[in-house]
Amino acid sequence: MDPLHQFQIQRYLPINIGGLDASFSNSALYMVITVALITGLIVYGMRGRALVPSRMQSLAELFYEFVANLVRDNAGPDARKYFPFVFSLFMFIMVGNLIGLVPGSFTFTSHIIVTFGLALTVFVFVTLLGLIKHGFHFFSLFMPSGVPMALAPILIPIEILSYLSRPVSLSIRLFANMMAGHTMLKVFGGFSVLLGGALGGLGYTVGILPLVINIALVGFEILVAMLQAYVFTILTCLYIRDALELH
Repeated sequence: MDPLHQFQIQRYLPINIGGLDASFSNSALYMVITVALITGLIVYGMRGRALVPSRMQSLAELFYEFVANLVRDNAGPDARKYFPFVFSLFMFIMVGNLIGLVPGSFTFTSHIIVTFGLALTVFVFVTLLGLIKHGFHFFSLFMPSGVPMALAPILIPIEILSYLSRPVSLSIRLFANMMAGHTMLKVFGGFSVLLGGALGGLGYTVGILPLVINIALVGFEILVAMLQAYVFTILTCLYIRDALELH
């Protein structure tokens, strides 16, 4: 089977609004499932607020503390008020990545439109935050203090281009890693089946090798799924710090 078939969008509920295709698809379904799982973890896990936490409460507190530390260490103390935004972003990406590793599921973070939408949300949020806090002084971000004015015609376009490329780099990094990893899993999984069908009993014996590799790749993909959520989140924290402190 085509290893890219797993990324195909399937419409479950066709919806057309003014010529715009807003159908409820498998991508939307797994986004809803992701939000439901996150909400269930936080609400159910923290409902007792026990002094000796349960497993669910420990897991919820673990994620809470992890993201809180990221915000404090990378965005600064003034960014604590934006913790809910960063926490929601981290959990949505991480759970979405991990759900995609379940056989028969769909990885919505493997689609560039989804990852670009997340990255664009961060970009707009950070830009508005900087403008609201600093006004027109926010544009000094593109001309650092102490730089000779003679370099301004060269430096400012470079800084603007670098700033505008943020949502592109954020989205491509997440999308490419998810798509490449899942494609690789599909290819190695197919090797085991093809070898068994082509060579009979010997093929099944030989097919153990790509199967073992595939099991190792699943473990690696779990690590990548969590790492990509971490990278996306930590870069968001750094962008928030830039907007607050103009560094």
